Amino acid sequence: MYTTVNEDGVLNNYATEPKMYYAEYPAIWEQRKYLIQAAFATLIVTTLVLVGFSVS
Repeated sequence: MYTTVNEDGVLNNYATEPKMYYAEYPAIWEQRKYLIQAAFATLIVTTLVLVGFSVS
C-alpha cells in the first residue's frame, strides 16, 4: 500500500493498482456457450411477457 504524509501529519493511504491486461477474443466453445445462454434468456423473457399479457 502506498502511503503519503502531508504537512499536518495526516496519512493518506492509496491502494496498489492491479496490473493491466487486454481481454482476449472468446474461443469458439465460449461463443457457443454465450449463444445458448442468450437463447434461454430470450425464452424466459418472452414467456414472462406472454404470461403478463395473458393475466392482464
